[in-house]
Amino acid sequence: MTKLLPLLVVLSASLSAQSFNDWLNQQAQLLLAQRRASLEPVRTKAEAVARQQVLREKLLRVIGGLPAYSGPLNPKITGRLEAPTHSIELVALESLPGYWMTANLYLPKKPGKHPAILFSIGHWNEGKPAAQRIAANLAAQGFVVLAFDPMGQGERSQAYDRRLNRALVYGGVPEHWLAGTQALLVGDTLARYFIWDAKRALDYLVSHPAVDPERIGATGCSGGGTQTTYISALDPRIRVAAPLCYMNSFEVLFPGSIGDSEQSLPNFLSEGLDQTDYVLHFAPKPWLIGSTEEDFFTPAGAKVVFEGARSFYRIFDAESSVKWVVGPGGHGTPKEVRTALYGWFQQWLLGGTGTTAEDPNIRMFTNEELLVLPTGQVATDLKSRDLVELLRERQKENARPGDLAAEVQRLVRPLAAAPAVKGTEETFTFEPEPGVVVTGHIVRPPGTAKLPGVVHVESGPALSARAKEIAKAGAVVLAIVPRGLPAPKEFAEYGDWMAATRSWMIGRNLPGMRAQDIAAAVKILAARPDVAPGPIRGVADGTAAVWLLLASAAEPRLGKLWLERAPYSLASALDSPVHKFLHDAVIPGFLRSWDLADLAKGRTVRWVQPTDWNSNIVKRSGPQYYYRYFDEMNELIIRDYLLR
Repeated sequence: MTKLLPLLVVLSASLSAQSFNDWLNQQAQLLLAQRRASLEPVRTKAEAVARQQVLREKLLRVIGGLPAYSGPLNPKITGRLEAPTHSIELVALESLPGYWMTANLYLPKKPGKHPAILFSIGHWNEGKPAAQRIAANLAAQGFVVLAFDPMGQGERSQAYDRRLNRALVYGGVPEHWLAGTQALLVGDTLARYFIWDAKRALDYLVSHPAVDPERIGATGCSGGGTQTTYISALDPRIRVAAPLCYMNSFEVLFPGSIGDSEQSLPNFLSEGLDQTDYVLHFAPKPWLIGSTEEDFFTPAGAKVVFEGARSFYRIFDAESSVKWVVGPGGHGTPKEVRTALYGWFQQWLLGGTGTTAEDPNIRMFTNEELLVLPTGQVATDLKSRDLVELLRERQKENARPGDLAAEVQRLVRPLAAAPAVKGTEETFTFEPEPGVVVTGHIVRPPGTAKLPGVVHVESGPALSARAKEIAKAGAVVLAIVPRGLPAPKEFAEYGDWMAATRSWMIGRNLPGMRAQDIAAAVKILAARPDVAPGPIRGVADGTAAVWLLLASAAEPRLGKLWLERAPYSLASALDSPVHKFLHDAVIPGFLRSWDLADLAKGRTVRWVQPTDWNSNIVKRSGPQYYYRYFDEMNELIIRDYLLR
């Protein structure tokens, strides 16, 4: 048996996940600096109003627009709770056809029309009960308050399993991640549906006989602060806004925890936006920012938003209409922030009358008492559709022809020539684009014969046994770990969600950039004198197969692919509300025009053990699909397919 040349057991990636995040942050800060510079010429009210129009167009564009639906809400009031200071109606609303939401409507005891507050909920799994303390106190002070469950929380679990009496994947953030990546595939964002729910809740609120529709405010904490920010900026019926423990400039926030799917919009920074722009669009109406000293939405980031907003409000002679309050402690709404909130709504919606102190005798109901539905789930009592069902319809609605070659060039940005390499014959580094350093490792049998070239995509620093096996069989193998790998292990079943999110915010795409690394490796391999003429081969597992397919569409010399246990279709990610690793492969809007089979055209592709998006092997027909027998190893695939 031939011996391989000495191998490095460890394959290192000079660009670690952390340094890749640093590179992404550098790109983000350049965009944010350009945004700041674009504001400097805005000095007059006319210029500020013109800026607001541009901001609205950009904000609507990055969220993917809003539904055009105008059907009835079909409210169902299922009960009423009575407290000394207020009443609570339990209500369900039909946000979109067959897609239901649940809410608690807090009503003052006094007759007549009252100012009202739309209360959006943060990432508390219990949903709307998290609003009770603030909502009940506002009702006692004379406000009508509507608190509603977000998708994936409270009574709106997705993928609800009656056998388990809970969702298959439990928790607001995981459910948002699942639906968020699916929405991106069809050209939508999850924010689009969150904003729509808020709009429909607002429709119900302003139509209520106890509400004065000219005096409407909005508030919410954390993810509820996000929703408050969105609906306040985009719906003119909101007259006073008070998002809490959310607002931060991405100048500070981007390197850290940037938020989940509905909070992080594709092209947000590349469109020249920052969170401050929501406030600028709202000006000169009153806007309160609430923060806490130890929050991961840091006071430093909130200060950037506040200072930028105050400068813009000054143009309207309304500097006092924007305010920032900071309370003690971590993420949440301490008493100091709640008191400021009450005072803000009292000032702007009640003319400064009434008290801002909390009522110590407020009756608090249990989470179970606040349930709208008997089983506590829209899926069982109202047969509500999951969001993924709406997204399958949106895929058809959004379908359009497209130029795949142009899209691939946009995503991958392939180099015209092989990049320069630095290092030894066996181990070297190269830059697929300035500032991005990737390590490659060459493995081949001894001798000088020209052999087929194979790019092997690795997922971590250890050189895989399969790369060595392919080289031993008679190939020159270039093994690379694309940028940002190995990925963090936290929430790994959802894919590299943080790198994917940061990438699309700056107008880039994680699969496209990793395909760019592979395409550069192909050029390096093809230029070697020991590589035989003919197609370069490529090997990848799982979602890395998507990067390899993209690279092959950008680099024609990459003509023969082995995809092991890889999803066969992006559209199949919409077959179930539950999926794995989709952040590693999501290309916003790609499914409007294409699927993975389109990337494979013109190449010889072997899907070995093709899977769905839950890693299940699925039976597909066609010569491109290959199924192993029970204990079949790699030898036949390498000999009879890859190197033939």
